[in-house]
Amino acid sequence: MAQRLPVLYNKKPCYDIVFQQSFDGLWEELAELGAADKRLCIVTDSTVDGLYAAQILKFLEGKCRKAVKYVFSAGEEHKNLDTVRDVYRFLIEEGFDRKDMLVALGGGVVGDLTGFTAATYLRGIDFIQVPTSLLAQVDSSIGGKTGVDFRAYKNMVGAFHQPKLVYMNISVLQSLSRRLFNSGFGEIIKHGLIKDADYYNWLRVNATKIKDMDADALEYMIYVSCNIKREVVEKDP
Repeated sequence: MAQRLPVLYNKKPCYDIVFQQSFDGLWEELAELGAADKRLCIVTDSTVDGLYAAQILKFLEGKCRKAVKYVFSAGEEHKNLDTVRDVYRFLIEEGFDRKDMLVALGGGVVGDLTGFTAATYLRGIDFIQVPTSLLAQVDSSIGGKTGVDFRAYKNMVGAFHQPKLVYMNISVLQSLSRRLFNSGFGEIIKHGLIKDADYYNWLRVNATKIKDMDADALEYMIYVSCNIKREVVEKDP
């Protein structure tokens, strides 16, 4: 049974964060959101596309009205309005309407851009977060903050648009470089230092397990960090 962490928005249930060790439960979660009657578009970048997009598409094909993917070049420099415009065009050509849904498959850049696109396409459509980096799992996928860069200015254009689901597949962390893993781990250490001394001490004691990518240790770590982030965004979205 997957662990679940409900997130409130304005003191009302909004979405669940689901913790799994694979993508096997993703369709079941989507079906609960009425996905069988929707068109679904996976939005991802060129790095994550080669790792996981085909697997997700295979889960979706034949179960929903249509399953397609849009891939943009990886990198912060592509998190801009030009890419959003191209996603708009793709969705229009694929016939997406207000009842359909986007799937943000990737790290923080993908999640921010997909969320902003969902917030503004046809004045707002549903989307879910499927974060594949540690930083996205414990931070940017939670809270509904979306945005893109404008010229040299980071996250200057954005919106608050809550996802319908955040689906964490802990096993994807195996594909991260050590640099990207450490980037997310820095945020996790900050969570412990600011909000939970016992958690920070647990991180110190279990540092070797975390470094060795022990599945149980990673799941516990991500769950606690997500709970800390949840508490923050519930108080101040």
